[in-house]
Amino acid sequence: MNIGIKGIRRVSVSATVALTAGAVMAGGAFASTAQAATPKPPTIVAKGGFVMNNGTGKTLFTKAADTRRSTGSTTKIMTARVVLAQKGLNLNSKVTIQKAYSDYIVSKGASSARLIVGDKVTVGQLLYGLMLPSGCDAAYALADKFGSGSTRAARVKSFIGKMNSTAKTLGLKNTHFDSFDGIGNGSNYSTPRDLTKLASSAMKYTTFRNVVKTKSTKQKVTTKSGGYRYMSWTNTNKLLGSYSGAIGVKTGSGPAAKYCLVFAATRKGKTVIGTVLTATSESTRTADAKKLMDYGFKK
Repeated sequence: MNIGIKGIRRVSVSATVALTAGAVMAGGAFASTAQAATPKPPTIVAKGGFVMNNGTGKTLFTKAADTRRSTGSTTKIMTARVVLAQKGLNLNSKVTIQKAYSDYIVSKGASSARLIVGDKVTVGQLLYGLMLPSGCDAAYALADKFGSGSTRAARVKSFIGKMNSTAKTLGLKNTHFDSFDGIGNGSNYSTPRDLTKLASSAMKYTTFRNVVKTKSTKQKVTTKSGGYRYMSWTNTNKLLGSYSGAIGVKTGSGPAAKYCLVFAATRKGKTVIGTVLTATSESTRTADAKKLMDYGFKK
C-alpha cells in the first residue's frame, strides 16, 4: 500500500515538472513572438533618411535626419508649395515661355520639360512640367511669374525669398534655398526631416497630390501662332506603379546631392512619408525608399 502511495507521489511530481517545463516553453514562444512583432530597423545605403506617419507626425525612422545636405531637384517641392500658397491662385492663368528659360536649361545642362519659346502654358500645366520630368525651365517660368519686381532677376530673387520665408514659417531650421530648382550656388540645402515635413505640408494641397501621383500626362498647350500642340511628360519617380500604395513625391539628383528621393505611400488608411538623401544611384534610392516604407507600415 505504501508502495502505491509513493508511486502516486512520483507521478504527481513528474506531472508537475512536465507542466512547469511546458509553461516555460510556452512562455518562451510567447516572448519570441512578441520580439518578432517588433520590426528591426532597415539598413539603407543613403547617407541620410527619415520616415514619419503622415497622419500623426510620429517619427518612425531616422538616419542622420538633421544633417544638412544638398537636395537636388527635391527643391522643386518648395517651388510648387510657394506657387500653390499664392492668394487667388488661378491654375488656368497662362505664362508665355521666354527664351531665357530655354537658354538657362542649355547653359546648366539641366533637366527639362522641353518647353517651347512663345508657347502659352497654364500655371497648372507648368506644375506638371515641374514635378514629373523635373523641368528646370518650368521652375524658372514659375519663379518669373510669381516673384515680384520690374526685372526677371528681381522676380527670381523675390521668389527664392518666398521659398526661404516659407521654410521659416514651416519651422524648417536646417533648410535654405539659393535657387528655384536645386541647381544651387553652394547654399541650397535641407535635411531628411525638413524635406519630409515640407512634403507633408505640400501634400495638403489637392493640386499637389494630384500632380505628384501622376505617372504620365499629355497636356494641350497654345502655340505662338495661336494653334496648339501636345506636351507629354513622364514622372521620374519609379515608385509609382512599382510600389503598392505609392502616391508621390519627388526625385532629385546632382553632383553634390548624388541621388535623393522624397516618397509617400498609403495603405489601409495609413500614410507614411519620408526622404532619403545622398544615395549612390537611382536604383539604391528606390530600394532604400521601399525598405523604409515597408518598415513604416509595420511600425
